[in-house]
Amino acid sequence: MERALSAPDPRSGLGLLAALVCHSTAYAEDIALPQTGGEIIVDGVLSDVAWQDAVQVELDLEYQPGDNIPARVRTTAYLMEDGKFLYIAFAASDPDPSKIRAYLRDRDSAYNDDFVGVVIDTYNDGRRAFEFFVNPLGAQMDLTNNEAAAEGQFNTEDDSWDAIWDSAGKINPEGYVVEMKIPLNQLRFPASNGKKVWGLDLSRSYPRGKRYQFSNNLHDRDINCYLCQIGKISGLENAEPGRDLEVVPTVTASQSDHSDNPGIDPLISGGARTEAGVSLRWGITPDLTANLAVNPDFSQIEADAAQLEVNNRFALFFPEKRPFFLEGADYFTTPVNAVFTRTIASPEVGTKLTGKRGENTFGVFAAQDEKTNLLFPGAFGSDTTTLEQSSTSLVGRYSRGFGNTSSVGGLVTARTGDGYSNTVAGLDGRWKVNDQHTLSIQHLESETEYPLAVAEEFDQPEKTFDGSATVARYEYDSRNWFGNLRYVRLTDGFRADSGFEPRVGFTWQTINLRRVWHGTDDNWWSRVRLHTQYNLTHLEDGTFSGRKMSARLGVGGPMQSFTQIAFITGSELDNDILFKTSRIRFYSEFQPRGGLSFTFLAEDGEQIDYSNSRLGDRKMLQPSIVWNVNRNLLASVSSIFASLDTKEGDKIFDASVIDARLTWQFNLRSFLRLTVQHSATSRNPDVYIDEVDANSKNVGRQLLYSYKINPQTVFYLGYSDQYVDDDNLDGLTASDRSLFMKIGYAWSL
Repeated sequence: MERALSAPDPRSGLGLLAALVCHSTAYAEDIALPQTGGEIIVDGVLSDVAWQDAVQVELDLEYQPGDNIPARVRTTAYLMEDGKFLYIAFAASDPDPSKIRAYLRDRDSAYNDDFVGVVIDTYNDGRRAFEFFVNPLGAQMDLTNNEAAAEGQFNTEDDSWDAIWDSAGKINPEGYVVEMKIPLNQLRFPASNGKKVWGLDLSRSYPRGKRYQFSNNLHDRDINCYLCQIGKISGLENAEPGRDLEVVPTVTASQSDHSDNPGIDPLISGGARTEAGVSLRWGITPDLTANLAVNPDFSQIEADAAQLEVNNRFALFFPEKRPFFLEGADYFTTPVNAVFTRTIASPEVGTKLTGKRGENTFGVFAAQDEKTNLLFPGAFGSDTTTLEQSSTSLVGRYSRGFGNTSSVGGLVTARTGDGYSNTVAGLDGRWKVNDQHTLSIQHLESETEYPLAVAEEFDQPEKTFDGSATVARYEYDSRNWFGNLRYVRLTDGFRADSGFEPRVGFTWQTINLRRVWHGTDDNWWSRVRLHTQYNLTHLEDGTFSGRKMSARLGVGGPMQSFTQIAFITGSELDNDILFKTSRIRFYSEFQPRGGLSFTFLAEDGEQIDYSNSRLGDRKMLQPSIVWNVNRNLLASVSSIFASLDTKEGDKIFDASVIDARLTWQFNLRSFLRLTVQHSATSRNPDVYIDEVDANSKNVGRQLLYSYKINPQTVFYLGYSDQYVDDDNLDGLTASDRSLFMKIGYAWSL
């Protein structure tokens, strides 16, 4: 279906382009993608004559917060290809360009800005897509969207994937223009003769008092999937998936000092260390990609976000950030978190093979690790250790799609070392019954053996033992109603040593129900959500171990705000005592203007003191601020303040965590960032069963300079240190200090 549209205003910077473009505008469900033989300079100015070959598409529908109403501002996209690159440009009009929200950003950091972009389903099956977004100054965001592996409409996108592509943006008196040049060899798509048909959605995010989102496609809120609704493009007759070889040599140098007993033993120099490595990416066939990393630098450059550790029974989760493991990570996603690559601490070599042929998706990776990280899960807590011995990790995943984003698949993981082994294997399936109903299930079996000394120290079985994990879920999702039922069972003996499951030995059932009311332009609110949840937990032997009931009321309003109040009550078993708890939670987020955002979380109520097995009164505040002082300077502070008192009013502990970061973004390629993380805990030893420090502190600092031509061609230079303090020390004392540098360069052969 096609329709003609009026030309852009000849007074704008698009006047030349308007005179050249002779294609009529098409809806995305039937876009014929033309070819060009001309040269395109990606500079944010649509003055190249080659743009006369482009097809023109209007983003004329607002789907958030409006429900497929006419877009309130005009956005025109231009698309074409030349057999090697996909070219996309956006002319985004704005009635007041001074209100455009745009800042110089590092990659994947401009989600609060104005931006435009494209979602491309290269296999045209509604399961997986590539996403490319750009803010008005050219800052890039690239993601994968894997709806087939996710439960519901949430958490389907992953911005850890990074492609090598070009973009530029420029603000002008009529709004802004963005140009994108996407190499086809960065995409995976099946080889075929003749025209190719891909799914495609063009979008614009327009944040003002509310965050408005525009598209060229209808988005039906009664259909619980996104990719199954996007339109189509056809063309690319001469395009072939890239089979090129990408080689990335790296050199890292570091100098580290460390003390095992700060305040007693001085810092001991680890000496200067320089290592060279290489990573390769090879498109073996149009559907199959191989990755190899030999003596790689698997180090994590940037500091993890600080978390509150006091009164936590289970190991904390920190996301993966290392590039080798991030590529194709969504291929290994399943309901049970059986694959978590941060368990691989210091690999000497890593290999990966991922691909998709027709309805079949598969991936396998292996790594030889110099160390062996172990997580010992339990019903009431977990423990960790690191063995100074090597281990080999192997993970394989296969999935076959059918119907409308339905699939069946299998997963196998294995880790082996001296006197140690862990194997996990099982099947999973997802059945999308119709537009509202979805069923999913996964069952895994594990077999584990620890070295005898480790088993004795951490109270684990001394011989080979096994276990199982089962997850089943039913979900209903429509425009105004959402509900799900979920069943989880992890037996005492289940171990997922290649993943992250810190709790086992329990059965959990939960039911969620949510009602949504959508506002209109006549309402001061944009959305109201009423959410209720009820869950039950039992130990593996059937002993009742907990119940939680909650009711949450949330309202989206002016200044892109969302405010929620929640009432939570329940019971929890600890040390054979069933404690009843209740608390109230308040959450709010808002953006009073562009570049400034606040979030605030507060809780007041009861919590178990797990160190002493008693009920206490807890208060928690979690404020944060992100402030773009100007286009170059970004300041952010996130913090947690928590206290727990006995029922008699005696202090058990006061704790705080502050994570402050100051970033000067020189341009889109380079920044200088100072990170300071401070945590402090003050305890009352008189009310503890075991001996504890009355006061403890930890201060970490990092200064990092980053220069990136693309995600693989990088230069990092940084300094970091760590200071600790407790009852045995006389003030903050250095425990770690390091200076590091990394250089990587990507060649395409």
